Amino acid sequence: MLIIGELINTSRKAINEAVEKRDAGYIQKIAREQVEAGANYVDVNCGTMVYNEVETMEWLVNTIQEATEAPLCIDSPNPKALEAGLALCKYGQPMINSISDEKERFEAVLPLILKYKTKIVALLMDDTGMPETGDDRFRVAGSLYAKLTGAGVPEGDIYFDPLVKPVSSVDKAGLEVLESIRLIKERYPNVHFTCGLSNVSYGLPNRIYLNSLFVVQTMTVGMDGYILNPTDKRMMGVIYASQVLLGQDSYCMGYLTAYRKGLYE
Repeated sequence: MLIIGELINTSRKAINEAVEKRDAGYIQKIAREQVEAGANYVDVNCGTMVYNEVETMEWLVNTIQEATEAPLCIDSPNPKALEAGLALCKYGQPMINSISDEKERFEAVLPLILKYKTKIVALLMDDTGMPETGDDRFRVAGSLYAKLTGAGVPEGDIYFDPLVKPVSSVDKAGLEVLESIRLIKERYPNVHFTCGLSNVSYGLPNRIYLNSLFVVQTMTVGMDGYILNPTDKRMMGVIYASQVLLGQDSYCMGYLTAYRKGLYE
């Protein structure tokens, strides 16, 4: 299971203010808390800083790496900002969030994957737009798989993101994602998956219940990565418990460790 901590994102008010003030202490605190809570990667996103994103990305990467040696997931729509962050990554194998099968995006990001030997979040969308069905996502996955592996990207470094939509606006959105994962996992058993899970409950009350149940459903069909807030104890507790029940936690060690740390109190 790969957990990508999502909290260092300048679209969040507190992070935006800290970045504007160059408050390194606050950014480092958030980075450490995510890693201590179970994040394997720390996502770094300053895409709202339109006029100085490259400079901000460099500051964030350097600041975070002073506080933790966890690998970073560099997250930006701007290839220049991606490269600025990747060039400074010192620990572990970096990750890029993200590539898609849109021609312009693919051509801009692929050279960075190869140059920095990164893991890659691959969005299941192309120049025709957002996919509507599981079959649509499967088609895009096949195209991306062929292009990425053909260029030399290892299967195990690919994390398909099936693009979770809110069930409040698309009533079959959850089902589409489950079907997509099942289809792709059957055809490409060595790839991985990740997603922004909380999108599924956007606009609805009591979101934690929908999010928690969707974690269990997606894990059951093969999801093995999430972009989420790892300091949310309830969500992390659900993930550890689900791993036990799916036979993914040898001797229940992960679950027992989480229990001893007070995760279920």
